[in-house]
Amino acid sequence: MATVYTLRKQSVKLHKMVASHNNTMVTVLRKNAVEEIESQYLVPGDVMILTRKKFILPCDSVLLTGSCVVNEGMLTGESVPVMKTPLPNVDNSLAWKEYSGEDYKRHVLFCGTEVIQAQSSHKDFVKAVVLRTGFNTAKGDLVRSILYPKPVNFKLHRDAIRFLIGLVIISVVGVIYIAIVNTKNNGATSLTVLWCLLLVTVSIPAALPASLTICTLYSQTRLKKNNIFCLSAQRINMCGQLNIICFDKTGTLTEDGMELWGILPSGGTFFQDVHCFTPGNNLPWSPLLGAMVSCHSLIVLDGKLHGDPLDLKMFEETGWYLQDSNAETKEGEESTENIIIKPGPEAKEVPVEGMVILHQFPFSSSLQRMSVIARVMGNDEHLVFMKGAPEMVVQFCKSETVPLCFLNELEHYTLQGFRVIALASKILEVNGEDILQTFDSREDVESNLIFLGLLIMENKLKPETKPVLQELNTARIRIVMITGDNLQTACTVGKSSGMIPCGSSLIVIEAKAPEGCCPASVTWQTMKDNKEDELGSQELYIDLSETDDTKTKSFHFAMTGKSYQIIVNHFYSLLPKILLNGTIFARMSPGQKSNLIEEFQKIDYYAGMCGDGANDCGALKMAHAGISLSELEASVASPFTSKTPNIECVPKLIKEGRNSLVTSFCMFKYIAMYAMIELICVMLLFWKKELLGTRHYLMQDVAITITVVLTLSLTGAAPKLAPYRPSGQLMSPPLLLSMILHFIFTLVVQTVAYTVVQHQPWYNELDVFSGCLPLNHSAQNITISKDLLVNRNYNTTTLWFVSGINLIIVEFVFCKGMPFRKPIYTNYIFTILLTAQLAAYFFVYFADIESVYRNMELVCTPYYWRWNTVIMVAVLFVISYLAEEGFVENRKLWLLLKTWFNYHSKSQYRILERALKKDPKWPPINETIYSDQEAFQTDVKSHAYKNPAFDEATEKQENCNIDGEL
Repeated sequence: MATVYTLRKQSVKLHKMVASHNNTMVTVLRKNAVEEIESQYLVPGDVMILTRKKFILPCDSVLLTGSCVVNEGMLTGESVPVMKTPLPNVDNSLAWKEYSGEDYKRHVLFCGTEVIQAQSSHKDFVKAVVLRTGFNTAKGDLVRSILYPKPVNFKLHRDAIRFLIGLVIISVVGVIYIAIVNTKNNGATSLTVLWCLLLVTVSIPAALPASLTICTLYSQTRLKKNNIFCLSAQRINMCGQLNIICFDKTGTLTEDGMELWGILPSGGTFFQDVHCFTPGNNLPWSPLLGAMVSCHSLIVLDGKLHGDPLDLKMFEETGWYLQDSNAETKEGEESTENIIIKPGPEAKEVPVEGMVILHQFPFSSSLQRMSVIARVMGNDEHLVFMKGAPEMVVQFCKSETVPLCFLNELEHYTLQGFRVIALASKILEVNGEDILQTFDSREDVESNLIFLGLLIMENKLKPETKPVLQELNTARIRIVMITGDNLQTACTVGKSSGMIPCGSSLIVIEAKAPEGCCPASVTWQTMKDNKEDELGSQELYIDLSETDDTKTKSFHFAMTGKSYQIIVNHFYSLLPKILLNGTIFARMSPGQKSNLIEEFQKIDYYAGMCGDGANDCGALKMAHAGISLSELEASVASPFTSKTPNIECVPKLIKEGRNSLVTSFCMFKYIAMYAMIELICVMLLFWKKELLGTRHYLMQDVAITITVVLTLSLTGAAPKLAPYRPSGQLMSPPLLLSMILHFIFTLVVQTVAYTVVQHQPWYNELDVFSGCLPLNHSAQNITISKDLLVNRNYNTTTLWFVSGINLIIVEFVFCKGMPFRKPIYTNYIFTILLTAQLAAYFFVYFADIESVYRNMELVCTPYYWRWNTVIMVAVLFVISYLAEEGFVENRKLWLLLKTWFNYHSKSQYRILERALKKDPKWPPINETIYSDQEAFQTDVKSHAYKNPAFDEATEKQENCNIDGEL
């Protein structure tokens, strides 16, 4: 019921969220007339008119005229305004998406995103044509993935089916036993059927599903107290099996915001001294300052600056301010249709009144740059400013303006973990008023630039990162970084965070695609530490000398997304070997992140993914356990969401996952033994056509079993991660051995008690008061009917006590504590109730109160016999506890047995590890491997999650489809 209620609650919440965005009023242009309709009536081809007011887009559409500022946080997880530009009005036969290439998203307004500003051009409407509606949109695909998530393939579920099949087989054996005994005693057929049904209900416990659900709900509640929210409760157990965690870098391992460390101006063929930004030490007016104040995508909303954190930090340090476009234009000032930037009171005195941004070429991750066309106020001269990745920007600069030591300086700062941005500019010669019509393409505007310098941003590690990674390393959980940042920066962060331990070798893998007759190649180069004499800082450099030192110590692989894709396409057989030691994956696209997680899963890793929600949605859903650090709507794509914006949630989730998994196994074992204890008791009593009474079953079911189901899962997770995982197989040898041993112990003790009681001198099947003389004397005239003797006799009394204490024993023995759960005494409710159960059983058994015996359907037995049964169950407790703790749960013993029998793990990554340890040529350090294209080139189909409407990695179609054209 709790599971159904939770699922229903989530379904209703999701339905309301979708419905609220699909019942808005929109303005459309139909038959040359403007009309308002409900968004649910929109169809592809409708032309929407966007007003200046904020609203949520109800469909995917392509911007035709004007410009828009959109918050795409619902899809990307990053609440950063994005500038949308109209689709170019060009005359060609190519489909619009193919013509726009990978940058097509800058023209698309996605469903579910919020338009926060719409600005028309030339006094025309802001128009957008409807592209997709319903589940075909970007948001629809996200909702569909939530409604129908990836199936969880967990061994526990498969083993549970086998477990139930085993119980069914046992119940069949019991049914056959009942039929044979009843037929031999000439019993009625109807009675045989009733006994068989009773035995089936006893041997197949109905409490199993409820007990596992309660276990999961308690774990979910504990996670919620730690600010971790779960959308898929069944994945909690899966977290207990995680052995590799993949982390995003920016915003996850490092701080969200960046600090402007300084700027390195260019002096032509050399770099000038670093300019550090301190109060009162702003840059003087120069093209470099012009680039910093104009080359960004910031906007003013409600009097506050919004935009990319890097742009915000860069602009704030200049001391200038952005004029609100909604403010009224004073007489004599320029029109506010374009963005105007003016020096603020904190800026140095500058010889200009301000700057006007005339046109923006938005930043694109595929192009790795952005640029603007600007003009100094009061001057007719047009300027172009570019900002982007240094390697990309220098390609558009005149070679004579780039310092000779450019690469050395770039490497120097990136290896220290700084994020480096290059700036460039030029004077633009314009013929006529329309700037864009003067040039054929964006590349023409951005050509022959003058290199201005390097902007150096510092992205510090979060204070929680190193301790958490150290804890995961101590627990022998692999750590991997998957980032879209620079490879050298990622390697430096990996070393400084402890992801790559001191003394380990870092091997950079560089792959090249085939060109002409040259086949694809993969090169391994060792990256080592070197201390500079003057600065004393750690620098990484590529060592080409031959050394065997790497082969004798641990090593880690690092590569870029480009190299990863080439390896997937041309060296797929090498990929599993590389993944065994792959630690740093830089410049990875969202599609590659998802694919990498899937490849880890193919070699039997239980992979977790932790990201801040920006471009990580696919990987978060692909992983066995995805943990989003974003609280935005993008977090609904992740099974787990943490309100704490750091990676401390990861070990907490793993601890709780292990606790939940071990508790589930304990519950399985207890419920199974409960069925076996009841089954043995019923089969022994049936030999004489006797049966436990209703109150006997109530005592065992309500006082013991229901109590166990409700309180066993209250034990919290262990405070420390153990250096090994709990078993993930319900049918593992230790668990099966435990069940077999306890079954034998139960069979022996109940059989002994049942047999011995019948050989006592006071035993009488018809006179149940012969055991206690005082009671016989006071109740000599009391008679019991033959029907009541079925439940109230010496056999049922003895087996009621023995089987009940047996349940309490297995309840205690199976309540496993360390190393995955807290000790049993920390579960106060369970401990108190366990003590109360023992007290209740001993009180009733030793009460010598006739009314108690009569109400509990018991008979009085001699004291010596009661103490004999107590000795029996005490011996049972000692043997059960020693067998469980000294043999079944003895990890050292099982490891020794594995060594004796030469047993090895059958996981694919373990098999690869053993094979590569014997390979003297692995890793191939400072070598290059070429592919035989005909023999090795593989068509690898990616099974990673892709959002067809929003995924950044869009394949170009060979033939133009009519559906792709407007």
